[in-house]
Amino acid sequence: MAGKKKEATLQASVTNQEQWEEMLSTKGLTVVDVYQQWCGPCRAVVSLLRKIKNELGDDLLHFATAEADSIDALEKYRGKCEPTFLFYGGGELVAVLRGANAPLLQKMIVEELAKEKSVLEQSGERKVVKDDGLVHDEKKDEEETSQQAENEESIIVPASKYYTVAIIKPDAVAHGKANEIIMKIQDAGFEILAHEERTLTETEARDFYEHKAAEACFEDLVQFMSSGPSHVLVLSQVEGSANVVPAWREFIGPADTEEARREKPESLRAQYGTQTLFNAVHGSEDIDQASRELAFFFPNFRTASVTEQDGEEERVERTLALIRPDIARENREKILAQIHESGFTLALQREVMLTEEQVRQFYFQHVEEDYFPALLRSMTSGPVLALALARTGAVQHWKNILGPSDVNKAKEESPECLRAQFAVENEPINQLHGSASHEEAEREINFFFPKQQTLAVIKPDAMEEHRERILEEISGSGFSVTQLKEMVLSREMAEEFYKEHREKPFFSQLVEFMCRGPCMMLILTKENAVEEWRAMMGPTDPEQAKATCPNSLRARFASDILQNSVHGSSNEQHAEEKISFIFGDISSDAETIGRDTSGTETDMTISEKEQDCSADEIAGISGSPTESIANNYHQQDEGDPHNSNPCSPQTGGDADPEHSN
Repeated sequence: MAGKKKEATLQASVTNQEQWEEMLSTKGLTVVDVYQQWCGPCRAVVSLLRKIKNELGDDLLHFATAEADSIDALEKYRGKCEPTFLFYGGGELVAVLRGANAPLLQKMIVEELAKEKSVLEQSGERKVVKDDGLVHDEKKDEEETSQQAENEESIIVPASKYYTVAIIKPDAVAHGKANEIIMKIQDAGFEILAHEERTLTETEARDFYEHKAAEACFEDLVQFMSSGPSHVLVLSQVEGSANVVPAWREFIGPADTEEARREKPESLRAQYGTQTLFNAVHGSEDIDQASRELAFFFPNFRTASVTEQDGEEERVERTLALIRPDIARENREKILAQIHESGFTLALQREVMLTEEQVRQFYFQHVEEDYFPALLRSMTSGPVLALALARTGAVQHWKNILGPSDVNKAKEESPECLRAQFAVENEPINQLHGSASHEEAEREINFFFPKQQTLAVIKPDAMEEHRERILEEISGSGFSVTQLKEMVLSREMAEEFYKEHREKPFFSQLVEFMCRGPCMMLILTKENAVEEWRAMMGPTDPEQAKATCPNSLRARFASDILQNSVHGSSNEQHAEEKISFIFGDISSDAETIGRDTSGTETDMTISEKEQDCSADEIAGISGSPTESIANNYHQQDEGDPHNSNPCSPQTGGDADPEHSN
């Protein structure tokens, strides 16, 4: 219980204007994590803040979270998903930090606390600041408003695309099936061009179904379609320009659910419909009807002209950055700070010790160059920090910041560039790498961050009440759901699934629990998927999860160590075995990643630390106390090599009643 209390009092929760004003009157420095209601506070920094609080032990240092949606003073911060930290002293804003940049956050806390103590103890002058980011946003909003007044924004798709309207009806939404259906739509090769949740009024329902006004069921249909929220989607097909209308109608099946179950048992209406009226989904009957329905729901939707397609907006892209060993240790914080200031999002981060063979594979185009021996020596002299950076025009922008590849040229022509700033004396090799092109960026990112697959299970205890929320969070965390299956495990299947624990005293209880109701089996795909999913689940014991990872799935949804809501594979090999057991032999893109262009296997598991974009560099720098917490489930798995805390993406697994629970 002590752990819970500590977690609860680390950050004061501010959820209304009155509490905000009370918070501003607090003596000392208060660091406020401003968040949006839909995404919650920045959980990635909690362990860092706790570490700072414990180390400094200063009563003048306070932490708080503030919900922008419900506090008048934070109105201008609403709708901004980037982590934002506001520093207040004496009720006045003294500093602002955007982004979960752990080293910079820690540095600013220490510096601003010292300044505030100087004000309080030595009558120093408090330097008040304005949030420049807000000023910039206000100007940008004014420009956008002006532009929108001249030309109302439209939803534009290529002229070569066919489209149709799909509706997930109120019955399917009410039963919590919307996200599941959307996943199946995407898995079937349909592209969602627009998506809106809305509740039709009776008038809108009558107008939409006016072509059915003569039918006996018309009034019932109107009442049903206006009875609750629906999901309205505009669909096209990912591959090719084939007419999507018949493809969608084939996928949803006959309107009569009984007929659908007989003739198209795999169709959406067969799976989710209950009767002809309540048949879960709607599809346009032909291209003309699709056009009318499109105009009804999305009046600003239109196809792009050739000119517009040629002048398409620049998209967010990724590039690879490498910080070589000679400067990674001493200057990483400065470099990461400049990366954030340059508008990049840190999508992926990994510290890895490369072998000579791996360096040769990565720089295969440079092996014959005169400078390669020096490059090889540099790249194997210590840990390399690999970063996947994201922003519009990322490849070119990062190249511009780096400067010339020749160190001497960089110093002479661009002394402000990173390669000039962080050049190492008497070292001919520049200390930072950047991808040369979009194609090279993807190859290099795949080299350092190969995509993985892992098996995720939503257990019987979470299926009824929490399934939809868990699926939403999986999707929101960047996982691709490659396969999805709802099933009830037989005793034989459950025993085989957990065969590693056949001799454990809890085995029978575990098997009985897993057979008591339906489970949802999912194959999740993402870079570092195994550890990302384990971090998202949290420790096996929900009490430990609440104390160390309060925003994890198990902390919020699990009731005890057996009924802990979700399951995840403990390592890649375990994931492959269990995926094969549940889904059979499936082909996967993951089989080819981690290879160079010649097809040689690339083992990237040597002395590595990994983390996701939500944690940024925190796990690798902050020394979070949670990293040393071991799950000892009655100490039955003490010798388990995976007995570590899954809250951190750097760890390998946890010891629990399932070993990979």
